[in-house]
Amino acid sequence: MAIGIDDVPRIEPEPAAGWAALRPLVLRLHFYAGVFVGPFLLVAALTGIAYVWTPQLEQAVYPRELHVPATAGAVPLDQQVLVARGRVPDGKIIGVRPAPSATDTTQVIFDRPGLAPSYRYTVFVNPHDGEVRGALETYGSGQALPVRGWIDTLHRSLHLGDFGRLYSELAASWLWVITLAGLALWLGRRRRRLRAVLLPSAGKPGRRRLRTWHGSAGLWIAAGLLFLSATGLTWSLHAGANVTDLRSSLDWTTPSVSASVRTPGDVGWQAARDATARAGLSDPVEIRPPSEGGYVVQQIGRSWPSRQDSMSVDPGTGQLTGTLRFADYPLAAKLSRWGIDAHMGLLFGVANQIALTVLGLALICVVGWGYRMWWLRGRSRFGRLPVRGAWRRVPGRVLAPVLVGAAVVAWFLPVFGVSLLGFLAVDCLLGLRREVAR
Repeated sequence: MAIGIDDVPRIEPEPAAGWAALRPLVLRLHFYAGVFVGPFLLVAALTGIAYVWTPQLEQAVYPRELHVPATAGAVPLDQQVLVARGRVPDGKIIGVRPAPSATDTTQVIFDRPGLAPSYRYTVFVNPHDGEVRGALETYGSGQALPVRGWIDTLHRSLHLGDFGRLYSELAASWLWVITLAGLALWLGRRRRRLRAVLLPSAGKPGRRRLRTWHGSAGLWIAAGLLFLSATGLTWSLHAGANVTDLRSSLDWTTPSVSASVRTPGDVGWQAARDATARAGLSDPVEIRPPSEGGYVVQQIGRSWPSRQDSMSVDPGTGQLTGTLRFADYPLAAKLSRWGIDAHMGLLFGVANQIALTVLGLALICVVGWGYRMWWLRGRSRFGRLPVRGAWRRVPGRVLAPVLVGAAVVAWFLPVFGVSLLGFLAVDCLLGLRREVAR
């Protein structure tokens, strides 16, 4: 009896396993995240590059407030503070930064009615003759002057308040996901030579060549991007609160010197600084006034090696009552300090600034190449999308832990979780549109 073709049993292909099954899902995640988060990454990179060079910009814009001619002699610190207080009668002194060198001014920092959160009012005094050189609103613990404060707020929130902070949190929440997915896709490709992994192709222009530039450049900057994502999340609105709670629960918070001892009387600002100087606390420092306790003198040097030692002084006797060395900080607190300072371009000076600038420019190129690859992917105006339904081809034993991990991350990074649901909704709508078009 003849057997027809239709009678031959069909052999279903075996479902893909391992990376072959997971790759389409990773590709689709990388694609959607890159397309939608790319503009936010571009803005963050451009404003971040501008911010890291603000120390030099401040020196150029505010030379009168920051510097004085070097001359002999100095007015006692208490008199400098008294002059500044006369300039701001409605303010409360919250800190004093004595001039660290003969060509610098003393900064007397006030809290004043009407200031926005995290803003202060600072009077700059010539330490040699007590002349007030100027007064400016300053921002944050770093005493950012107006131009740096403006760029800082632009980078952090686009000057849109808490709503604007969602942009930077979205970028930081997805940057590590995009980076890890891109690494997996690039390193998961089969190649015979290591050069094809590390360096872009020199072949004919086109989408394939762009992909080699996109992939190899992303590989070289991956560690830097992961660092920026992790440190950037510490400043974020929602995830930052979770990071703070986690650090507190693990006892990873930054310690502070005890300043509980206080006897009657007040030796003054100069005596407090002299006592800590004799004990080896070098400039630059900020002195915080006694409230319920004593004076606290904290080093504020944030370049390498970090100078963050602090001492407390009894205002009644002028004696040291406590000392906290940065060397004695828990490792987590040190890493947090170094990470934040490196993110801001402060830790290694100009070398740090150059590294962040190169990293930011490379990220801009990688995002740009990604969009160009999408444009060239298909004939339509917006390029062709990756194949849908990738998750259905992933084995359950692999998909289940992936979903659990995504849920945990979405809980810890709320903006990531909400935006991930948004991506899924867009994907479903595109799928329905395609079904209706058929």
